[in-house]
Amino acid sequence: MYTIRHFLRPDSLEEAYQTLLHARNNTVLGGCMWLRLGKRAIGTAIDLSSLGLDQITDTGDCIEIGAMVTLRQLETSGLLQQYFGALFCDAVSGIVGTQFRNTATVGGSIYGRFGFSDVLTAFLALPTQIKTCRHGILPLEEFASLPYEKDIVECLILPKQAVTCSYQHIRFQATDFPILACAVGMQADNTYRIAVGARPARACVAYVGTAPDPDVIAESLPYADNMRASAAYRRQVCPVLIRRALEEVQICK
Repeated sequence: MYTIRHFLRPDSLEEAYQTLLHARNNTVLGGCMWLRLGKRAIGTAIDLSSLGLDQITDTGDCIEIGAMVTLRQLETSGLLQQYFGALFCDAVSGIVGTQFRNTATVGGSIYGRFGFSDVLTAFLALPTQIKTCRHGILPLEEFASLPYEKDIVECLILPKQAVTCSYQHIRFQATDFPILACAVGMQADNTYRIAVGARPARACVAYVGTAPDPDVIAESLPYADNMRASAAYRRQVCPVLIRRALEEVQICK
């Protein structure tokens, strides 16, 4: 449970960002799915819902996904399916339940860079860029490696080009956090982009190239133990998931 002293619905991102920086306990409200599970006193709660960040937009050369787009919108977007197939549907459909996905936001999921994040893993399989108030536009893999700092995600930017994709994961049960996750995107020039998450560290881009070797890629990554699986188990599972994903994109191309 959290308490809020002041509430702000800003008229611009600049106002939101300056308010966020003004005091240590000022906080941006996304979907509040994880925020509500903690216990904290919020000075000013910053609501971005009036800034038009809840749309998936075709801008001509790119697709922009606003920070307030819900995971359910990702799951059902015809525009995303047209260019990336079932990547986002497969990545998010196992996250808790429809009610949760109707509220949880893309911005909150990406900013959090959670070690269990299906969302971050899926986006890293594409040449995604992110736009934030602090950093402007930068590659998502660069943002994913940064330390946590006060910032506001504005949108994610995807090149509007068809990519053959696959998302593979292993879970104890359908709505649980993944034990390991893998996403592969294959460009028209047969360049593969492979991301691995839930190791259980933050997802990362594990490989970009034309001749991926699942065993070599899996051995290049660090793993850790947690309550769901050991590092040794994850190391054994990783090349299997990568191989499954590669086989799927090769069949579907």
